[in-house]
Amino acid sequence: MRRRSALKKIASSAVLAGAVAVFSACTPDKPSFRGIDITGADYARGFALTDFNGQPRTLGDFAGKVVVVFFGYTQCPDVCPTTMSEMAQVKQTLGADGDRLQVLFVSVDPDRDTPEVLMAYMAAFDPGFLALYAASPDQLAALAKDFKVYYKRVDGKTPTSYTMDHTAASYVYDPQGRLRLYSRYGSGAQAMAEDVKLLLNGA
Repeated sequence: MRRRSALKKIASSAVLAGAVAVFSACTPDKPSFRGIDITGADYARGFALTDFNGQPRTLGDFAGKVVVVFFGYTQCPDVCPTTMSEMAQVKQTLGADGDRLQVLFVSVDPDRDTPEVLMAYMAAFDPGFLALYAASPDQLAALAKDFKVYYKRVDGKTPTSYTMDHTAASYVYDPQGRLRLYSRYGSGAQAMAEDVKLLLNGA
């Protein structure tokens, strides 16, 4: 009797182990992103802004590309130029797939970042990068709230020498326009390039 009971337990365990193995085989592995995976987040799902050419832009305009959105300002002394330089490196690292990456720079300094200034600033990093701006301070504030982005003017010695404190991270969208990653400042070009490759390959 004990032997029969033991055999049943062994058989049951074997069936359970087999079922787990089959389930594991049918469940795709979660991508090993270097950035923070925020897939399914209920914020930062889109925008309606204007680029430095005066053309209205939404996230849908860039379907089929991995889109990286960064909030900053052109007179930023370190974070913004470092981030844009790294994104230029990412695009170069992607080689032939570089054209499937779209970098968008959203200005948090509308008083100084005119379309002409934004165009020249982007050209210094990559001619394919686009800078966007809000139609009004209220629209910018609403957008920042939706993206959970912080920005604040910090007065300088003169009225025009102020700086802007701002969130220094990037949002990354997959080619289907879905928000996928939050990339912290300082993560590096290599980490971002690896994540973009994963998204381009359908991760």
